[in-house]
Amino acid sequence: MMTEQFKVQNVKCSGCVKAIIDGLTALPQVNGVTATVEDGCVTIESDGISRETLVSKLAELGYPEAESG
Repeated sequence: MMTEQFKVQNVKCSGCVKAIIDGLTALPQVNGVTATVEDGCVTIESDGISRETLVSKLAELGYPEAESG
């Protein structure tokens, strides 16, 4: 099992968290998702789904990865 963490933009409420969790858990190979409003942190446990696929899905859901730095 792999764990990926992302800092994403636009997470403003519990509805955002639900949209992220529902959207990502619909992907094959995703076993679990947590997300927080406070810091926009999304943690995904999967059976090897690519980081690029996860970033793309987050952006599609309206939560692009935050720029680092």
